[in-house]
Amino acid sequence: MVDVALIGNPNTGKTTLFNSLTDKYAFVGNWTGVTVEQKVGTLKKTDIQITDLPGTYSLNPITKDEAVVAKYLLNNRPNLVLNIANASQLKRNLLLTIEVLERGLPTILILNMIDDLHRSGLSYDLKVISQRLGCPVTTTNARGHQGIQALRQQIIDYQDVSAPTLQLAYPSAVKQAIEQATAKLCTDYRYDQQTARWLAINFIDHSRAIREYAKQKNLTPLLSQAGYYDAQKFSQQIYETRLNFIEQLLDTATTSAVQNEPEITNRIDRIVTNPILGLPIFAGIFYLMFKLSFEWVGSPLSDWLNWFLSVPVSNAANHFLLEVGAIAPLRSLVVNGLIAGVGGVLAFIPQIFTLFACISLLEDSGYMARAALVTDRLMQMIGLNGKSFIPLIIGFGCNVTGIMAARTIEQPKERLVTTLIMPFMSCSARLPIYGIIVAAFFPHHQALIVLSIYFLGILVALLVAKLYQLLFHVKERSVFIVELPEYHLPRLDIIWHGTWDKGKGFIKKAGTIIFAGTVLIWLLSSFGPSGFVTDSTKSFAAVLGHGLVPFFRPIGIGQWQAISALFTGVLAKEVITSSMMVMFHTSSQAVLVASLGQFMTPVAAYAMMAFILLYIPCFATLATIREETGSSKWLFFSVGMGLVIAYVTSFLIFQIGSLIF
Repeated sequence: MVDVALIGNPNTGKTTLFNSLTDKYAFVGNWTGVTVEQKVGTLKKTDIQITDLPGTYSLNPITKDEAVVAKYLLNNRPNLVLNIANASQLKRNLLLTIEVLERGLPTILILNMIDDLHRSGLSYDLKVISQRLGCPVTTTNARGHQGIQALRQQIIDYQDVSAPTLQLAYPSAVKQAIEQATAKLCTDYRYDQQTARWLAINFIDHSRAIREYAKQKNLTPLLSQAGYYDAQKFSQQIYETRLNFIEQLLDTATTSAVQNEPEITNRIDRIVTNPILGLPIFAGIFYLMFKLSFEWVGSPLSDWLNWFLSVPVSNAANHFLLEVGAIAPLRSLVVNGLIAGVGGVLAFIPQIFTLFACISLLEDSGYMARAALVTDRLMQMIGLNGKSFIPLIIGFGCNVTGIMAARTIEQPKERLVTTLIMPFMSCSARLPIYGIIVAAFFPHHQALIVLSIYFLGILVALLVAKLYQLLFHVKERSVFIVELPEYHLPRLDIIWHGTWDKGKGFIKKAGTIIFAGTVLIWLLSSFGPSGFVTDSTKSFAAVLGHGLVPFFRPIGIGQWQAISALFTGVLAKEVITSSMMVMFHTSSQAVLVASLGQFMTPVAAYAMMAFILLYIPCFATLATIREETGSSKWLFFSVGMGLVIAYVTSFLIFQIGSLIF
């Protein structure tokens, strides 16, 4: 199998290029830190394997995702490396290029976003760059599919790409240290010349990954000289040598220097990143998203799908089962269990996909990077920064991917805080139950109420983050650096792929977790101490719910059906909706809405939404917390804190709200 690796700085269009080259679609977001683990695809119509590695600024890893790249180059020898650089940011991007070329693997330098470079009035002599770096150089515009076919052919002809021979003129003392360490590694540890030299350079450059590797392999020639290298500040000399080389290279290769200010981007940024207007614009954009999802587009489509599932499909299934003589429990399972439960959740697909389409549009346009920037000042107030806000935004889609995106945060305690507050972000799994509740109690203000719940989650997360900062004695902070890409007209194919990538997990859950949860809640609501029951008030679910009514009544939840449904939400939050459908014996949203309206007040309904927002995370999120923190302690901590915070918040909302309204 031929292996090709994609390596580049964050936000250079690396993942977009990966998607254009391969048959596998990978999630694309127009901000730093989207790819947090390597993704593998196959070059179209070939058996060449392409690995999309996380974006990194250097092979000296600071974050978990950057460590993936350094470890990959340590332990793998791909047949070809594709180093993707932003054509408009070569001075910074070429620092990584030099580190990659010094590894000695066949490499092609790809200057992506070449259209942005041309708009700026700059151009480069590619032959000069190629000669000085000792590797082929090509240009692409991955968003516009320009240069992709030529690059594809170069990948197929990978054997024609020679290993680079770049050797910078490091200061004499650094050069001598590199040569001595290289010779020792070759003779004593049997490394080849190029690998030994790369290990020596990166060890001297204080690469954490290489120093850990040297300790594991007991590379004495490097370990014994570490103090000397650091005392002489060789890493600073290496950096200055590389930077001087890049500046001289670009001075020589620049063929046009008439720079045009990107007026459109700058004009928009003066407004959307304004210290005063930035946050209101951010809130307004999200409000518009929820109007589209819950009132203008998503809800009408959802209502039609709900009617189709609850009337024609449900009636046809019931008629068929009667015709074939199915027993009553089987008919109840299919009609009142599976169709009512799973169908009740699937009816919300239009709303969820509409919301995801809006988020994908914002990502592809370049706005999401600005959202992180405008929230940075707010995040600083609670001891975090905009780098933490990016995973929180991703958490709106799924808390699991949001937690994984927190790998981009350098400081361990800051990363832990971000991970622990992630479950307070209102993921898409909660949308179905929100949709039911707002339709029942807030029909004329659905978007506003859902938006307020999302912002309640953000507010609680910020307050809890401040508490955790004090409890965990977080003192060190990550440095927030975010790329602000040029604004782009969103591409329909990228929006569709982004929407499908986010939404397909919801559909998969309907056939797995939601299906299992629906069967479970049907069993609990259809069987009791006396066996199969047609009256659900005599079921095991009723026994459980009635027993917990005294605990939940102070927060406005006094119906055993709702209480029992909350327990199934620990499997997956979507199951709450299917559980409600099953226990109220209906497959129609309208019937469920009417039923809820008889038992609860609007204040109690809002308190219930707050509880669903904040209480125990789903199993998948808990498992990810355990995996990312490496300790079950934080899993149980998250469960306990979630319950306490959810109960206190809902209690305050219900008690205070009941006094006012």
